[in-house]
Amino acid sequence: KPHIGHAYTSVACDILARFMRLSGRDVFFLSGTDEHGQKVETSAETKGVNPQDFVNEVSQNFRDLLGLMNITNDEFIRTTDDNHKKSVQHLWKKLTENGSIYLGNYEGWYSVRDECYYSESELVDGKAPTGAEVTWVVKEPSYFFKLSDYEDKLLAFYEECPDFIAPTSRRNEVLSFVKGGLRDLSISRTSFKWGVPVP
Repeated sequence: KPHIGHAYTSVACDILARFMRLSGRDVFFLSGTDEHGQKVETSAETKGVNPQDFVNEVSQNFRDLLGLMNITNDEFIRTTDDNHKKSVQHLWKKLTENGSIYLGNYEGWYSVRDECYYSESELVDGKAPTGAEVTWVVKEPSYFFKLSDYEDKLLAFYEECPDFIAPTSRRNEVLSFVKGGLRDLSISRTSFKWGVPVP
């Protein structure tokens, strides 16, 4: 069910969208629901329903919240929408063709709630930095995006376009992060079924 944090972020985005429209800017305000992953599959199983029925109910709750709060989004997208699935599969295919996605193995700490892997150094008192529980994953096949290939390209781009990231304090943070070395990113796990099927 939506909580105060969802209402807050929707209102904050709505304020920005309304302000930009009043300023004469072309605005496309997209909202929606992220309906993939292990936590959805597990929650549906706990509730005794199939994942699609589960996300249909959850998504409708979020859509109802936007209407109740008079949020002015232009469109509402769902991970399970056919057009979204087709777009993801098209992008996946292109990235695979250019060598940016590969099947590797992951071993380490994983948070189901955050849908994120964490290194030992990122853990705080044995938990994710968000406070979520983590479990040890032993050599799970996972698809990775070769983020490390883009480190030099990103740094060159930021140098050529210094105003791309604003404000300056955030630009400095991003530069420092990228200069610290980019690791390849796990983008799709293979140990559960619910999600957009990869080609």
